[in-house]
Amino acid sequence: MAWVYLIMAGIFEIGWPIGLKMAQEQETKFLGIFIAVFFMIISGLLLYIAQKEIPIGTAYAVWTGIGAAGTFIIGIMVYGDPSSFIRFLGVALIILGVIILKFGH
Repeated sequence: MAWVYLIMAGIFEIGWPIGLKMAQEQETKFLGIFIAVFFMIISGLLLYIAQKEIPIGTAYAVWTGIGAAGTFIIGIMVYGDPSSFIRFLGVALIILGVIILKFGH
């Protein structure tokens, strides 16, 4: 069950950078800050629960890996961030590293 909590924590990790991005616009500033703080709290709580059974280094790497890859995809799809083969390769390497950590557990 700890891995479910960790994956959920990683998914919620994607929410706070989006909230911070929203906070950059004057009309969504306070909503963005609220969203960022809300997702930080939920993500952190789920990470805390997951770390009761998963080693801290593995948990943190998986958590940030999911957050980084997810935020990368949202950035391209929603915010028009640049995409290139090299950027996708970098994210693929992050995901590969997370998978290797899982199997090394």
